[in-house]
Amino acid sequence: MTQPTDENAPAISCRGVWQVFGSNAKPALNKALAEGGGVAETLRAQGLVPAVQDASFDVARGELFVIMGLSGSGKSTIVRCISRLIEATGGQIDIDGEDILNAPKSRMTELRRRKLGMVFQHFGLFPHMSVAENVAFPLKMQGQGKRERVERAHEVIELVGLGGREASYPRELSGGQRQRVGIARSLAVNPDIWFLDEPFSALDPLIRRQLQDEFINIQATLRKSIVFITHDIAEALKIADRIAIMRDGKIVQIGTPTEIVLRPVDDYVREFSKDVVKGRHARIKSVLRPAEGAIRAADDPGLREDMTLEDALAACISRYEPVPVWGKDGTQVGVIHPSDLAAALQVDET
Repeated sequence: MTQPTDENAPAISCRGVWQVFGSNAKPALNKALAEGGGVAETLRAQGLVPAVQDASFDVARGELFVIMGLSGSGKSTIVRCISRLIEATGGQIDIDGEDILNAPKSRMTELRRRKLGMVFQHFGLFPHMSVAENVAFPLKMQGQGKRERVERAHEVIELVGLGGREASYPRELSGGQRQRVGIARSLAVNPDIWFLDEPFSALDPLIRRQLQDEFINIQATLRKSIVFITHDIAEALKIADRIAIMRDGKIVQIGTPTEIVLRPVDDYVREFSKDVVKGRHARIKSVLRPAEGAIRAADDPGLREDMTLEDALAACISRYEPVPVWGKDGTQVGVIHPSDLAAALQVDET
């Protein structure tokens, strides 16, 4: 039975979530929590593996929430706990206000068929089915009629940019195209919540960037509540509304891309972003000073608070006149406009 939804409540709420691997993990965790102190150390001393430790966060409706970290940090484990592909050892997980850790298996099956969409790194397409048949398969499992299935499949195939390939088979598609089919298949049921676990990591860099752009466009249209797993800071900064960074099973920082880049909480987070061009991800509003009365500029460059620092600097510099450039012998070799300097420093994402 569908639960009533509070529109102001988060789409996903996690409180004190633990995932501990090993024999008798649940009673061991409960005992360690009751005793207090170093819970993870106590569990490890018993030969157990605390893969996720006391994780708490919310995902707002329509938010693209990225969880990132190195291999073994717990990022994929936590998304499997939220979707109950594995059973969390402790804590609370609510989806649309519903306690899913205590939901029966039949309820979880219903949620996966109608509310939750999942895309993983490995496409998992049926090789004997066409693109349209692969995409329509979840609808068939729901019991929808063939005509309705076909119409919906063609709609989402068009959405992911594969129009005209409906009759193709997976073996006839590139890796990027197969991943688009996987995305379309997960969208076919029109899920409210979408889990994506490193969906682009196996692809070539150029195809990966193209799919990231496509994904951003899809999200701008559909506004799904998304948990996206990645180990790539550039990918996280490009697509995220907020980012949670994990290390050794713990969430060490949650923030917007600007906060992660400009205000890392420790050296671990700082190491992730050390090679990031900060001006491409930080926004003007993150470095604003309070205005002391109205200021009128004679040559206003038209800055907006949501502009990146890179774009804002380029806009300001464009107001300056060309300046001379001198050779080693002291003679003038040419001129350069400051805006050309700014343009040369900008990174082309196309």
